[in-house]
Amino acid sequence: MAALMNPLTAPPALSSLPPPAPVQQLHHYAYRAKDAEETRHFYEDILGLPLYHIIQSDYVPSTGEYCPYTHFFFRLQDGSFIAFFDLGNDEAALPSPNTPLWVNHISFRVNTVADLEAMKARLQAGGIEVLGVTDHHIFKSIYFFDPNGVRLELTAQLADEFEMLQESKTAHARLAEWTARKQQWRQDKAAGQAAEALKPQRNDRPEIAGKAIR
Repeated sequence: MAALMNPLTAPPALSSLPPPAPVQQLHHYAYRAKDAEETRHFYEDILGLPLYHIIQSDYVPSTGEYCPYTHFFFRLQDGSFIAFFDLGNDEAALPSPNTPLWVNHISFRVNTVADLEAMKARLQAGGIEVLGVTDHHIFKSIYFFDPNGVRLELTAQLADEFEMLQESKTAHARLAEWTARKQQWRQDKAAGQAAEALKPQRNDRPEIAGKAIR
C-alpha cells in the first residue's frame, strides 16, 4: 500500500504557485566525450560549430564529488550550445541496454534542404556514415553518429508556422488517447493479457511500414 502523504510536507498545488518562467531556448545539452580533441575536430572542423568555452575542475559544482573533468562547449547560430565532458580516462559513455540506438538523439536545424544535402556530402567526405535524406513530411532529416556514439540529426523544416500551429491543436487530444490506452494496457499486462508493447492508435507513416523488412 502506498505511504500516506504528510499534509505538513505535501507540495503546494500548481495553481497556488507563480506561473512558470518563460523558457527561452536550449542553453546546452551535455554528454560524455571519450576524447576532447577528437570531439572538437568533429563538431568544429566538420560540422562548423565553433569551440566557445571550457570549464576545468577536480570537483563537480552540483554534487561536490571528486571527479576531474574538462567541460567544453560548441556554439550554435542561435547562441545555444552542445557540450561535452572529457573525464580524462579515454572511456566512452555506454549505450543504454534497453533502448534502441536510434531513440536517444539530438537534432539541429539547417535552413534549407539544399543545406541538408550539402552537409550530408561534407560528412560523407569525412568518412562518416549518413542515413537519409529521410522525409518526415513536416521536415527532412539526415542521421549520423558523433565520435562518442551520440546520434545526431540535421533537419530542414518544410512545414511553415501556420501548419505547425494546426498540428499543435490536436497534440493534446492525441496524447490523451495514447495515455488512456496505455493505462488499459498496463491493466491487461498485469493480468497477463497484453502484448509486450503498446502500439500507437494511428500510423502517421504507412509508407514506411509498407517497405519494412519483415
